[in-house]
Amino acid sequence: MPPKLSYCNAISFMKEKDFEVHKNYHDKQYGFAVESDNELFCRLVLEINQAGLSWITILHKEKNFRKAYSNFNIKKVAAYKEADVVRLLNDAGIIRNRLKVHAAIHNAKQILILQKEYGSFKKWIDAHHPLLKQGWVKLFKSTFKFTGGEIVNEFLMSTGYLPGAHDEDCSIYKQILLQQPAWKSL
Repeated sequence: MPPKLSYCNAISFMKEKDFEVHKNYHDKQYGFAVESDNELFCRLVLEINQAGLSWITILHKEKNFRKAYSNFNIKKVAAYKEADVVRLLNDAGIIRNRLKVHAAIHNAKQILILQKEYGSFKKWIDAHHPLLKQGWVKLFKSTFKFTGGEIVNEFLMSTGYLPGAHDEDCSIYKQILLQQPAWKSL
């Protein structure tokens, strides 16, 4: 029998139906490094859409977001036209907020520029790592739309660039720490 996992306080006290939805994200994605630019873009769009809502709402809608945003293919989203904006604003399976929809399209275009200059979105982030939260927020605000302090912080924690995704006594924290030894110095 595998050892019983200890969880972060935030997930330990969730209702059972929310725990089951959040468990996979908590155990396999949250805080782990993301290599794919499209998945980094996905995480950024999801974090932007979470603003003002609960993360569990976003997790329930993640499949719908993937379908609505062309599986977060950066080139496809960057090419979206007004008809795509209308389609997204009429899609009840996602968050229908005009500012967030426009931010996703604008940010996809920005990522294409960063890919040309740095080779990838990930390499752009890596070129600035490590920064403290304030430095990251300034950088993201000067590059992207709808990227306030909390969105940037959650994006970077969720993708392994900043510590804080898990409580230190969480079993998953120990796994991530093996990937991110630099966290101890931040």
